[in-house]
Amino acid sequence: MLMTITIIGHGYVGLVSACVFADFGNKVWVIGHTPEKLARLRSGDPILYEPGLKEMLEKNLKAKRLIFTDTYKDSVPESQIVFITVGTPPKENGAADLTAVYHVAEQIAKHLKPGFNVVSCKSTVPVGTNKKVEEIVNKNKKANSHIAVASCPEFLREGSALGDTLHPDRVIVGSSSKEAVDTMLELHKPISGDRVVTDLASAELIKYTSNSMLATKISFANLISFYCEKTGADVETVLDAVGLDKRIGRSFMYPGVGYGGSCFPKDVQALMDTGKNLEIDTSLLQAVENINQQARENFLKNILKHIKGKTIGVWGLSFKPDTDDVRFAPSVYVLRELIKKGFTLKVYDQVAMENIKKILGNKLTYVNNPYEAVENVDALCIFTEWNEFKQIDLSKVKKLMKKHLIFDGRNIFEPKKMKKAGFEYYGIGRS
Repeated sequence: MLMTITIIGHGYVGLVSACVFADFGNKVWVIGHTPEKLARLRSGDPILYEPGLKEMLEKNLKAKRLIFTDTYKDSVPESQIVFITVGTPPKENGAADLTAVYHVAEQIAKHLKPGFNVVSCKSTVPVGTNKKVEEIVNKNKKANSHIAVASCPEFLREGSALGDTLHPDRVIVGSSSKEAVDTMLELHKPISGDRVVTDLASAELIKYTSNSMLATKISFANLISFYCEKTGADVETVLDAVGLDKRIGRSFMYPGVGYGGSCFPKDVQALMDTGKNLEIDTSLLQAVENINQQARENFLKNILKHIKGKTIGVWGLSFKPDTDDVRFAPSVYVLRELIKKGFTLKVYDQVAMENIKKILGNKLTYVNNPYEAVENVDALCIFTEWNEFKQIDLSKVKKLMKKHLIFDGRNIFEPKKMKKAGFEYYGIGRS
């Protein structure tokens, strides 16, 4: 059954969800508040980098199934489901800032049509938030409107967001209303994955638990890399062998400069904040966060210990490949510290340079390709494992560099190969 739905927010979650649901034939309204961004979206510019998203956006704009607006009055009244996908950034104390979620809930309530409506939160929110959303909507809605709230967290990864939305491992629907559950399951029929129908609190906690578990695996891998650096062991060999244990696996157990992005840092902090409010010992999660910070600090210390000179080339700025997202990216921390110490930095990333400019501005020299980034530099630092770096012409890189020193924050090269090629090479947890 085709539906009309409204999605409030056009970040990664909102825009990807809107394009996918429109592609199934549904009519999808997307509400935003920035005229410039809305104009770009209407013209087919997705305003963020995500493989395949531009093509899907253009296709559904052309089919008139996707409508971008700054008002609730046309969209919400004709929608069977209204999704909240606004940001929940961390406050200074780590708690999720729910200001936008609650403001949106008020606006939804004022524009609901008579009859039954589902209000579903896709934003990542602490336990109890959807109950509060329900209270706000019920307080502000018209008497002849009947709503049910559902929690439907997303699990997309930046860089593979379309595939993750179309083919997730699971679709979570949390609600106390059978009618809401049935409506949500109907909307998600074309999407693969196991169905998990549960209560609101469990649905909210599932998302935080998943992200915190993945962050824990990354920090655990980095902890083992610290041991390897101190003992001369090779972290990739150690983790490859450990990952062969089917109870453990190797997924997400990769050492590096630390995790970043819009999810893991804030979700670990938010789960800690919830734990403190519930008087739960959150020392495990605090250790995960501490190790993540230690990973980037160790990378910086290694650079300062071995470099001879003041010019550094940089490959990769985004927190992971196939995205332009630099939020909480390890590169931002390390580059800021190097700038303070007077280094000249020549940086290159396929898609993330415009976003890093918004943070570090003209303190960096931006170049057009990886070879230009290494010309006459005293060292090269790698922060993102883009495929173009893995197959680079190392002999050309060596000729361009003034000194042949490489700090590989993602272990994309083999130490023996780099030594043979004439580089002084430092990976993560590798001798």
